[in-house]
Amino acid sequence: MSRMHETLELKIYENSVEASKDIALHIKKLILDRQKEGKMAVLGLATGSSPIEVYNELVRMHKEEGLSFKNVVSFNLDEYFGLDPKSKQSYHRFMNEYLFNHIDIKKENIHIPQGKVDFDYVDTYCAAYENQILLAGGIDIQLLGIGRTGHIGFNEPGSSLESVTRMVTLDNLTRIDAAPAFNGIHNVPHNAITMGIDSIMKSEKVFLMAWGEGKAEIIEKALNHRISEHIPASFLKKHANVSIVLDTPAAAELAEVKTPWLLDSVEWTDKQIRKAVVWLCEKLDKSILKLTSADYNEHGMSELITKKGAAYKININVFNQLQHTITGWPGGKPKADDSQRPERANPYPKTSLIFSPHPDDDVISMGGTLMRLVDQGHNVHVAYQVSGNIAVFDDYAFNYLDFASDLDKLLDNENSKLKKIFAEVADYTNSDKSITKEPKSLLRIKGLIRRNEAKSASRFCKIKAENVHFMDLPFYETGEVKKNPLGDEDIRLTVDLMKEIKPHQIFVAGDLSDPHGTHRVCLDAVFKAVNILKDEEWMKDCIVWMYRGAWQEWNIGEIDMAVPISPEELLQKRWAIFKHQSQKDGVAFQGDDNREFWQRSEDRNRSTARIYDKLGMAEYEAMEAFVEWKF
Repeated sequence: MSRMHETLELKIYENSVEASKDIALHIKKLILDRQKEGKMAVLGLATGSSPIEVYNELVRMHKEEGLSFKNVVSFNLDEYFGLDPKSKQSYHRFMNEYLFNHIDIKKENIHIPQGKVDFDYVDTYCAAYENQILLAGGIDIQLLGIGRTGHIGFNEPGSSLESVTRMVTLDNLTRIDAAPAFNGIHNVPHNAITMGIDSIMKSEKVFLMAWGEGKAEIIEKALNHRISEHIPASFLKKHANVSIVLDTPAAAELAEVKTPWLLDSVEWTDKQIRKAVVWLCEKLDKSILKLTSADYNEHGMSELITKKGAAYKININVFNQLQHTITGWPGGKPKADDSQRPERANPYPKTSLIFSPHPDDDVISMGGTLMRLVDQGHNVHVAYQVSGNIAVFDDYAFNYLDFASDLDKLLDNENSKLKKIFAEVADYTNSDKSITKEPKSLLRIKGLIRRNEAKSASRFCKIKAENVHFMDLPFYETGEVKKNPLGDEDIRLTVDLMKEIKPHQIFVAGDLSDPHGTHRVCLDAVFKAVNILKDEEWMKDCIVWMYRGAWQEWNIGEIDMAVPISPEELLQKRWAIFKHQSQKDGVAFQGDDNREFWQRSEDRNRSTARIYDKLGMAEYEAMEAFVEWKF
């Protein structure tokens, strides 16, 4: 889907991979055109998760298609001030790892702002960087991501249209978003050197990329609100040649995706009708059965009345659809009419396989449903896809090691291997962690901590010990925030487990906020495994349910199954989450939400129940929601 918004071309793709391939093709054409002309192609490059797939595709084009970068000059947008180029978090290292080390670009043609510039020399250095761009003939194609503050480059709110390359102070939200890579916000630099808005606006062509629902709100503001220094990305509406390239989740708040019926005629499927009616209810603060024909006509939905009949008929239909999503039997109610239920009555009992990306996502996201499945006699398996080791603080893990060392002495043991590990970890904790790689021994200890917490939570939920599976998918085991791409071994491990268990139900984390985040990669692993196995006889009787984690919830119009949770069950779920002590009382990857995971989970579940109540359904304490993935 694409349309023009003022001077902006808006392109919405199903996923970030397809979108990135399209951008890479534009870059390839520029490089080849310049080669024919005997000229240099000047690229403005970005960092962060947004351009990763673009760089992957450019590397592929170089290796498989012979695309040469010898006539390319590059200028990066920004770098953290004070950061050594060898630091794990530096953009120098990022660019080398994702692009420059894999193509034939000349080193002298690479320009990245230096973080280790003497403070008194910064202004002179920034002016020289601007001049280098000018001498290169200006930037032909500029790649941009967008931060949740609306920043492009590190041009935070308050940056003017006339701003040029300079040192800036980072917004606190930007530092929060960067915290995972720095092992905590206290390690994130307060300043950065960035190209300015004016520098960006002089580019011949600009691609602004955004992936995932986490960017949906700021994209809507940047495109639909007035041009303002409060949203630096909004200045791009003044540029003559800009493409806004989004995946569907990042476009979720735009009318093209959220309310397409307000823009043009649409196909009124049952789900589209439900989505539109729920939107109308929320807009008017009415329950479904109180909507009138006038409400539909006055709010851009007269076409629905014309095609589907009177408001009352539509209201009853949508009310019944939503009512039928509610079930206290997530595994299906045995010996009951299942024609109006989200899950089948048979077979009973079912084998349920819950994929949990990290060792606590199962209880955080669907702990009430999980315990309900166990209590109702189903054979429940839980598969923890990754170790989650990097989410354990060093000090927390060191305490365990210190205890093991003291216990060793108490028992009069002389375990030289334990002493060696203790010394290795102690040396690491006292080192400069920005350039020192975390020892594998410490990562193993962290992994064991999370594994044993998961075992404890599983026992609390009464899951059989033999039904708890630790997959340790290889893509995750880098020891750093940056993970490897999903590989064949990850998919093979997933396929083998599914073939072994042969489930009637599969539950997966359907979080789409970060296309390069662990949840999304784990989801892709399951999707690919399902597509490999879809012709197996047992798979023909399998349903895949997607749940969501502590970060977000499904839109009510999307939900296919809603499981009510009583006050007592919600408390039980809280206790299951508490078993993950390393993730309690402040966690490594907190995000911008200061609530603990159990608080986020309970608030989200209560909010879902309140929305159902406001729409006219029965009133429940809380609800866990699921969407069926039809493979």
